Amino acid sequence: MKFIYPAIIRKTEEGKFRAFFPDLACCQAEGETLEEAVDNANDAARDWITLELSEEEPELPHVTDIADMELSEGDEVRNIAVNVRFYEGWDE
Repeated sequence: MKFIYPAIIRKTEEGKFRAFFPDLACCQAEGETLEEAVDNANDAARDWITLELSEEEPELPHVTDIADMELSEGDEVRNIAVNVRFYEGWDE
């Protein structure tokens, strides 16, 4: 199953890139480059979603529309796609 959530990527004062997900509570990542931040954001989102799906009653949040996000100058929004494979007995 594929999940797609937008990440806001912002350059920090130290010159690194920080990504955070408005829809995934406390899910964030950093990287030295934009590409590294996107890769790390993908890993963070996959971990967040996988953990939520392991709960007895998983609740995945709705996706916020990009037009509804509060962005700062220089922010970039990237849709992060996460593929999760379900296997037999995954919900046991």
